[in-house]
Amino acid sequence: MKRHFLQASVATAGLWIAATSFSLERPKTEFPIFQFPADAIPRIDGDGEDWSMVPERYVVGTAELWEDSGKHEGLKPESLDISVKVGWVKGLNRLYFLYEAYDDYWDFSLPGLKNDTFEIVVDGDLSGGPLITRFRENEDRLSEADAWRSMHGVHAQNYHIFTPAKDKDWTMLWGPAQWLKELPYSNYAYDYDFQPGESGKLTLEFWITPFDYAGAEGPERSVPSILEENKLIGLCWAIIDYDDVDSDRNNGFWNLSRSHTMYGKANELVAFRLMPLEPEFQPELQADWKVKILDRELRRVAFFDDSFGESIDSWYWEFGDGETSSEKDPIHRYQEPGHYVVTLTVSSGGVTSKRSKVWEVSFK
Repeated sequence: MKRHFLQASVATAGLWIAATSFSLERPKTEFPIFQFPADAIPRIDGDGEDWSMVPERYVVGTAELWEDSGKHEGLKPESLDISVKVGWVKGLNRLYFLYEAYDDYWDFSLPGLKNDTFEIVVDGDLSGGPLITRFRENEDRLSEADAWRSMHGVHAQNYHIFTPAKDKDWTMLWGPAQWLKELPYSNYAYDYDFQPGESGKLTLEFWITPFDYAGAEGPERSVPSILEENKLIGLCWAIIDYDDVDSDRNNGFWNLSRSHTMYGKANELVAFRLMPLEPEFQPELQADWKVKILDRELRRVAFFDDSFGESIDSWYWEFGDGETSSEKDPIHRYQEPGHYVVTLTVSSGGVTSKRSKVWEVSFK
């Protein structure tokens, strides 16, 4: 059994083959990204069981791909069949992936790029534009060497993930920001039981951190993409399949985008939406609140309702100093510094929920 991972243990998965069909129609205009509950974050161990809660409508499969090099007319699932699920967790700027693939010939015996590959490109703020030097638009003023450090992979990132990676890094990251493929910015795990040249199923779990700006100089000046509910991001992938041990040419480039150059042009990616929690994971009503200091010297504080639930009809704030408010987003001034227990009670259709937090009001 071949298993490669960081901070994980691997469980064996059974053989999986899904019957799919092929279409030359344009892909869906938008795909959903599943939101995992905070208490059900998938463990990166190569075992897809953590993903069993993800509904089938989140699966992006073989039927969504097309072979854009002209080497094949349609797909043959008995030869190559894939399933991809993408997830996220509110409060974590990470994208989680479960990639399951059946291939009748796995090619991964050599140390270079001739390796079956799952290539993904992510643009966390949907800004578009070129992400590799080849497609830069200021070629007459910026050399390729300078462009490689200034724009290659800076605003969108390309991960050339080897499936599986044997005696090599799990991914070739295009561009100088190589720190992105290590913890604490990514993690991965494989599960497979085949040798090079054999058939079988591979399971790959990983997460990555998308960046609005990922500089060559390192994470210090880089800006991670903020992931929020209902936000659209740019995302795409392609499967590069090798089936001939004596040839360096691949046997197909199975693309989710309808533009081959998606690997270097972020405007050719596909829109994915970060979805809210599915109804079965949502509470009926849950009180919560946020706070912002307006004036430290005067100890003026703005409180904001951040509760979850439909048709909330009342709010009751207790500020911990004897004062209260029935406003949704009140502003309050504390007379003295200290630790105060602030409580918000919300009601909806006779159902109530309460959230208390200790709030420290500082000296001038």
